[in-house]
Amino acid sequence: MAFPKKSSTGTAFKQIEADIKNGKLAPIYYLMGEESYYIDRLCDIIVDTVIPDEEDRDFNLITFYGPDSSTDAIVSAAKGIPMMGDRLLVVVKEAQALRDIDKLEYYLRQPSPTTVLVFCHKNGKLDGRKKVSGLIGKAGVLFESMHPTDAELLAFISTYCQQKNFELEPRAVQMIAEYVGADLLKVSSELDKLAVALPQEQRKATCDMVSDVIGISRQFNVYELQDALSSKDQKRAFEIVKYFDKNQKENPIQLVLASLYKYFSNIMQAYYSPDRSERGIAEYLGVPDWQVRRNVLPAMRHYNGMKCMYILNAIRKTDAKSKGVENPNTEDGGLMTELLFFILH
Repeated sequence: MAFPKKSSTGTAFKQIEADIKNGKLAPIYYLMGEESYYIDRLCDIIVDTVIPDEEDRDFNLITFYGPDSSTDAIVSAAKGIPMMGDRLLVVVKEAQALRDIDKLEYYLRQPSPTTVLVFCHKNGKLDGRKKVSGLIGKAGVLFESMHPTDAELLAFISTYCQQKNFELEPRAVQMIAEYVGADLLKVSSELDKLAVALPQEQRKATCDMVSDVIGISRQFNVYELQDALSSKDQKRAFEIVKYFDKNQKENPIQLVLASLYKYFSNIMQAYYSPDRSERGIAEYLGVPDWQVRRNVLPAMRHYNGMKCMYILNAIRKTDAKSKGVENPNTEDGGLMTELLFFILH
C-alpha cells in the first residue's frame, strides 16, 4: 500500500501507526521522503512493537546502513529465521545510498512471513518508475513523508503539545511555526524543552515562556514587525528592522524576507476569498481565525491587492539583491530599510 497521495502525511502516519499497534504488520515498509520525523517515528514504533523486549533485540534485530551494505546481504538476512521470538526484524538505515535496490524485486515476490523488513530512505524518494516501487506497494507499505503545509504544521504543534500534557496560546503556536520552521524534528525538540521547562502546576505556555525557552526576542521579532506593518506603525517597524541589522545572526535577512513574503501572500490571497468574513478568510487561507483577526483584516485596511502584488515583487527583488544579484555594495540593513520604505509608502 502506498502512502500518502490524497491524504496528508500526518493522516497516513496515524493509519500506519494504528495498523502496527493492532498487530497488522506488513512484511516490508519502505519509509521515504524529505521530512525525516515521520520516518524515524514509524521505524521506532515498528521496533518497539515487533521486539518490545530490548534484550531480545540482540538476537532478532539486524541493522544495515545503506552506504556499507548491498541488497543481496539485506535479502539474505531477511530470509533468516527468528531466534527465541516470533519475528525477525531487519532495518536498513540510509537506504537512499543503496545502489542495487532493484535486486529486492525477487524477494518482494515471496517475502518471508516471519520477517519485517524496514527501509529508511531520507531526503528523497524511490523512483516511482522502478518495478521495485510498485512491488513494495503491493507486498507491504510504501510511505512518503512530505514537509507539512502551514496548516498541517500548526496542527502538528498543537497535537504534540497535547501528547506532552500542555497547551500553547494560539499566538505561541504560530510563533514556534514561524521561528523553528517546518522541520518536525526541530519542532518536537523545542516543544520537548518547553514541556520540561513548564512548572508542573502551569500547563499552558504563553508567548513570553516560548520566547524564553526558544530564545526569541520578545520585543524585536518578525511577528512584532508584522504587527507594525499591519497598522502602518512606521516608527516601530523601522526600530525593529534596525534591531535586526544589529543582530543578523539571530535575524538573517532571508528568514525575515520569507516571513514577510508569506504574510503579504496571505493578505493578497484574502482578497480572492469568496467569503470575506473572518471565518471565511481563515478557511480559504487555511489559518486560524485569530490570525486573520489580528494580522490579515487590519492589514487589508492599508494594503489593497495591487499593493500587495507590488510588495511581493519587491520582496523577491530584495531577496535576490541580498544574494548578490544586481547589488554591488548595499548591505542587508540598507536593503531592509529600502524595502520597508517601499511597503509603508
